[in-house]
Amino acid sequence: MEKSAIEIGSDGASMFSEEDTREINGLRVCGDHVEVTCGCTSRNFGDAGGTLRVFRNGDLQIKCECTPGCDEDKLTPAAFEKHSGRETAGKWKNNIWVISNCAKVPLAKTVLLKYYNQTPKHGNGRSRGHRDEFVPCTECGKMRRFRLRNKEECRVYHDALVNANWKCSDTSNERVACGDEEERATRRVYRGCSRSQTCRGCTSCVCFGCETCRFSDCSCQTCNDFTKNAKIRGL
Repeated sequence: MEKSAIEIGSDGASMFSEEDTREINGLRVCGDHVEVTCGCTSRNFGDAGGTLRVFRNGDLQIKCECTPGCDEDKLTPAAFEKHSGRETAGKWKNNIWVISNCAKVPLAKTVLLKYYNQTPKHGNGRSRGHRDEFVPCTECGKMRRFRLRNKEECRVYHDALVNANWKCSDTSNERVACGDEEERATRRVYRGCSRSQTCRGCTSCVCFGCETCRFSDCSCQTCNDFTKNAKIRGL
């Protein structure tokens, strides 16, 4: 049986105790998070594998490995559950599993949801979630998706949004060219909301400003107003 790989001295090593993760197969420490092989089973399509990333801030991301050519990354657990073809989607805590003591065990029965469960989900009437957003290229006119799962991704989207001449070639991490196909409209309805993947906007995925998506070093009016109000509130 493959033991968990918690390494002393790694930044993510303090997230879980060795005793809590001893039976979880393939647990790896990767800087500020831990990774573990996961999966979701469909009666029609069988097991869809993936790699679950667990962050201290409660964020959960899954890189799908259902087929060698699948490039879906940074999926929410709900999105991965739906992508795998699970017939009873909507209960990802029970449907997504990891291997513990050589058996498939639902996430809900492991310590891996510790930080997710501790994160406030309804502060001031809404969560601090951020849905995927789109910005059109000024050259080709195609809508390009921006995932907003962390502060770095929010900054990339923010800079593109305030750039009146943003182009596909301005992307830095995932290169996109004007010649690449635009996402189908049926695909664009999936926006990464934790409540419903086809959500058109709710308190779980729409954010009107928080420390993750507003920047004190940005001179735009939106960020200036947020920073000024935050100082007044003593945040």
